[in-house]
Amino acid sequence: MQIVALDPRSQAAQSLLAQFDASMVSSSQREGERLGSLPGSQAPPSPSPASAPAQELFLGVWLAEWLAGCGAVQVVKDDPSEPYGEIKRMFVHPQFRGRGLSKALMEQLEAHLRAKGIPLVRLEAGAHQAEALALYERMGYDRREPFGPHATDPGVVFMEKRLTS
Repeated sequence: MQIVALDPRSQAAQSLLAQFDASMVSSSQREGERLGSLPGSQAPPSPSPASAPAQELFLGVWLAEWLAGCGAVQVVKDDPSEPYGEIKRMFVHPQFRGRGLSKALMEQLEAHLRAKGIPLVRLEAGAHQAEALALYERMGYDRREPFGPHATDPGVVFMEKRLTS
């Protein structure tokens, strides 16, 4: 396993992010059907990297020649008292899950924030993503109310973790 900074516009990253977007649409549609199509339960996929705000750091995890997963962090300063890092675009291809790749990516993104002196990290995840939510909870993330520009959505879980040195 090798985790490296990656250009989100690269062909490998674009291919993996397209799979991420497709999985989010598929999951949102299943969640919407289960919830009886509540408003907001069929959120559109995250914007592509070309149209998304610039990420502070975009990482890829490689297994041999395969880009198996990715994750990004963006430093946000919408709270004048305390900046925070927001984890974005966390995804591991289904065939590579269960190998600790998501945890390794999260640890690298958290280490980046610690090195920059950012004391807090936040994220949002689909309420239907049981494995991801379990990982975040094992890593010390607690559920919280929506933050920043995010609105309450029954299909989304908001979480945060205070980083220690």
